[in-house]
Amino acid sequence: MPPPQRQIWFPAKRYGWGWGPPCCWQGWVFLLGWLAVLYGGIYWLRPDRHPALFAVHLAAMITVLLLVCLLKGEKPGWHWGGK
Repeated sequence: MPPPQRQIWFPAKRYGWGWGPPCCWQGWVFLLGWLAVLYGGIYWLRPDRHPALFAVHLAAMITVLLLVCLLKGEKPGWHWGGK
């Protein structure tokens, strides 16, 4: 029996490097949750009040997004329109 295929949440962009919008509901749920946590942290840790915590929160959120895209997305690389 062949191994189960990995489900892709974030397809590679057609042009350029990186990932496009989610292609399944799991990706959309993750992205909306990620945005909610990102904006919640921006609201509570405003840079004028807590600049260090704001920077840590922002770096952590970007790291989480990149890790999930690497794990659940297609292999990143330069694409020039053809598959």
